[in-house]
Amino acid sequence: MRFGLLLFGVVACAPRAQVSPPATTSTDASPPSAQPAPLRRRVFAPEQGRNGIAYGPYRDGQHPDHAQPTEAQLLEDLQILDPGFDLIRVYGAGDTSKRIVELIDEHDLGLGVLLGAWIAPDAAEANVAEVDRAIALANAHPDVIVAVAVGNETQVDWSAHRSPLPDLVVQLDRVRGAVKQPVTTADDYNFWNKPEAQEVAPHVDFILCHAHPLWNGKQVAEATPWTAATIADIESRHPGIPVVVGEVGWATAKETVGEQGRLIVAPADDASQVKVWKELAAWSEERGQPWFWFEAFDEPWKGGEGPQHVEKHWGLYRVDRTPKPALAAVTGDQP
Repeated sequence: MRFGLLLFGVVACAPRAQVSPPATTSTDASPPSAQPAPLRRRVFAPEQGRNGIAYGPYRDGQHPDHAQPTEAQLLEDLQILDPGFDLIRVYGAGDTSKRIVELIDEHDLGLGVLLGAWIAPDAAEANVAEVDRAIALANAHPDVIVAVAVGNETQVDWSAHRSPLPDLVVQLDRVRGAVKQPVTTADDYNFWNKPEAQEVAPHVDFILCHAHPLWNGKQVAEATPWTAATIADIESRHPGIPVVVGEVGWATAKETVGEQGRLIVAPADDASQVKVWKELAAWSEERGQPWFWFEAFDEPWKGGEGPQHVEKHWGLYRVDRTPKPALAAVTGDQP
């Protein structure tokens, strides 16, 4: 039984060139003078459900570019997440993501995967190779991979890995032409609410939108109303395109100086995470909103050297895989 169901007792759980829209996927012939037909969007409606969580598998001493989790560690994580979530989101299509998908298949776990393809600036060859891996994985595991997200925060103006918009569109169209699953790109609401987003929207099946109330200077009581209003605003700017919450969450620690001290004005602690988790879960359940909480496990490799850096502390579980109070309040497990 999924955590959303356990908690609420509801039955069910950055001037850019203009880019032309992709050709229609219809097989109907059109007169040569006709405009391209609108994209016939594939529906993001995974059989597993709509409650998802972002999954970074890296433990103490591990890093995406260095030591990787063992197969046993990956399986342990998946077995922890399987009872409480319908979906997991991974951000790349490399060997570790491949093994995650294979383990779900091999062990018949009830998790669907939103697969990422990591896109970086000035890395054309690497981007093509990454997209190739994502295509191959999506086609090899169509029952596990429920959608593919090409690029993560590649367009929002504060991104450290902004990439040219036309290049992103090329890769979106390439993936969509090679897989059967819905295809999108993940970005912050502060891209999806900009005019440039109108150049990307014709190339995606749904919008994968990040909305972090903590980073946006909101207090605990404002977190869910602000998230709801933000998603409603993105929907109004892209009528007819479904919006999936790709990231939303609340950290349990932060630094009080620098960027964090300036932008994060609310407490980042266990009690605040409990309240935000419960209220967002209730909102998503009532609305039928597909969403991905950020994130599953604390990741000490992220952020700066200080142990309190906020990027290390977004998990519902600690790095040792014990649950924080937000989960203990739902499952009865002791934190």
